[in-house]
Amino acid sequence: MTDTKNHNAGEASSLEGQVFTPGSAAEIVEAIELAFDYRGDVTLKLRCGESVAGYIFNRQSADTDPYLELFPRDREDPRRILYRDIVAIAFTGEDTANGKSWEAWVSKKESERRAEAEKIETIARTKGYL
Repeated sequence: MTDTKNHNAGEASSLEGQVFTPGSAAEIVEAIELAFDYRGDVTLKLRCGESVAGYIFNRQSADTDPYLELFPRDREDPRRILYRDIVAIAFTGEDTANGKSWEAWVSKKESERRAEAEKIETIARTKGYL
């Protein structure tokens, strides 16, 4: 699946603290896409009454039986959960990217590249290559 994030979009408000209770298959797909793009843990409430908290690292919405995979907080092994078993998604973990825009990241990386280029130039001049 391709990366559908629009890095040039305006700064959106964080989903941190929100809870989605999808009412249809289309809404569960939409909520899972939001959870997949979220940079923090989510808590899934399952039909069986269980709650699973963790970080979603994969989803397969086009599969015959759609599922997501997450790293649960309480165990080392990843877990696969079927979409049909999810009744609610809560954005419970801290959104680690909240307030950090794409533009700020690009600016930081450009600054780091300039500093590295200056360092290399200084070393080259010291050695008499320039």
